[in-house]
Amino acid sequence: MKITNLKKFLTILVVFLLNCQLFNFAYAFSDAKRFEFKTDWRGATIHYDAMPLEARQTLELILKGGPFRHRRDGTVFHNRERILPDNPRGFYREYTVTTPGATNRGSRRIIVGGKNMIFYYTSDHYRSFAKIVR
Repeated sequence: MKITNLKKFLTILVVFLLNCQLFNFAYAFSDAKRFEFKTDWRGATIHYDAMPLEARQTLELILKGGPFRHRRDGTVFHNRERILPDNPRGFYREYTVTTPGATNRGSRRIIVGGKNMIFYYTSDHYRSFAKIVR
């Protein structure tokens, strides 16, 4: 490996590690640590009819098995915020709810839990959840 390539590699590595440390520092002081660990659901609920049209459409797609627009739809939701009931890794899956006018995935999601398909809706990117009542 040439010296210039090695310098570039080391510079990229140092920048990457610094960004990782900044992320950890920011997380330590974020709202995520204020959420209390819960073993059962005592949070808010939202009725299916009260959800935005896009959320109802996403829920219907989930029940049909797709097709989904975003490649991250159906991936494991890790419940790092510990707002939802504690369950084994892989219990929860997340799906994007389209946000009109957004140029990215937006902040709205539906989280599905387990084989019984317990549904939760978040409009604020995991800061709060409401269990969907149908």
